[in-house]
Amino acid sequence: MGGSVEITYLVNLCVCLMVAGMVRAATIEVGPRHRITSIKSALELAADGDTIQVERGIYREGNLAIRKRVTIIGMDHPVIDGQKQYEPLSIFAPNVTIQGFTIKASGQSAVTDIAAVKIYDTHHVTIADNVFDDNFFGVYIQGSGQCIIRNNRLTAYGKTEQLTGNGIHAWKSDSLHIGGNTVTGHRDGIYLEFVTHTEVRDNHSLNNRRYGLHFMFSHDNGYYYNTFTNNGAGVAVMYTKHVRMEHNVFSENWGDAAYGLLLKDITDSHVAHNVFFRNTTGILMEGSNRIQIQRNQFQGNGWALKIQASCMDNRLTQNNFVQNTFDVATNGSLVLNTFEHNYWDKYEGYDLDKDKEGDVPYRPVSLYSMVVEKYPMAMLLFRSFMVVLLDRTERVLPSLTPENLKDDRPLMNPVDL
Repeated sequence: MGGSVEITYLVNLCVCLMVAGMVRAATIEVGPRHRITSIKSALELAADGDTIQVERGIYREGNLAIRKRVTIIGMDHPVIDGQKQYEPLSIFAPNVTIQGFTIKASGQSAVTDIAAVKIYDTHHVTIADNVFDDNFFGVYIQGSGQCIIRNNRLTAYGKTEQLTGNGIHAWKSDSLHIGGNTVTGHRDGIYLEFVTHTEVRDNHSLNNRRYGLHFMFSHDNGYYYNTFTNNGAGVAVMYTKHVRMEHNVFSENWGDAAYGLLLKDITDSHVAHNVFFRNTTGILMEGSNRIQIQRNQFQGNGWALKIQASCMDNRLTQNNFVQNTFDVATNGSLVLNTFEHNYWDKYEGYDLDKDKEGDVPYRPVSLYSMVVEKYPMAMLLFRSFMVVLLDRTERVLPSLTPENLKDDRPLMNPVDL
């Protein structure tokens, strides 16, 4: 009997505490028509769990340091102006939400990496539905976890890489979700370093000074349904293992040192269902091993794939190679990778047994591509009869191109992706 009374007392106490917490959570309204006219004053009055609603207007309040668990909502996109001097929002507390603002004109400092919104060593922060305009860094996540960066539009105008930071920058963080953002004009659109267990999905990164996406030492992450267009050097992924890159589009990345995707020292990863369209090089691979590259579309690139001799145990299967100037290039004769069941539009073989596979192998490395790799000016002769004759002779009697770099079972029809 006594035990039953004690349990009832504890249940009632928990209910009372929950109700008290619900009652205590308040909504503070900020704006010219309200008693509180500044966001800084609202932050001083707020308690953990409160919501601050900011009405339309321009708020020039220097640095706003958020050290309480609050939700800050902008009504009709009020403007937080850093006046080219301050870091507009610095977040130190967990469970903070910033939503519905235009945040502009942060200060600039390559020493302290000033950002429009910077998240310092905390967790469960959400930055959603904001417009970031003319900031040094857009959103900077430092030593944090379980953060959501969603549906923001980030635009910068720096004329050189040194005059602008990255759009979304994360360092030494875990379990982030970066989705639905549009990033343009920054140094790198999205940059991750020492970031793990993170999903980057449905972002559009375009016209950035260097890379649309750049990550290093960032293991066990997934990149899905993103579009990377017309960035300075494309997308670079380095020194990382257990990566999945699926259903992305890499397009219009042109330049002497540009590519759709650079894989440098990447291991045990998957690159599948992507489109590489109109890049100087679709994929450039250096020192990368045990990567499954399958069911991708390589179309209209200068080089569809450059795979260096330092790569091994990679498997390329069921990819389409269509209208590329060169399908595959390499810098060595030793071949330790597997090409199988790919479609090559330059394949001129036959299929006598009608099994939809070519009866003779296809060697995708042309002699002329190796000449161009060593002497770029040789591209001037690309359409000449002599080049065609050299390549056809080399395919019949390979002597300079890697004999073992071949697809023994090329497909007669494109893969339905």
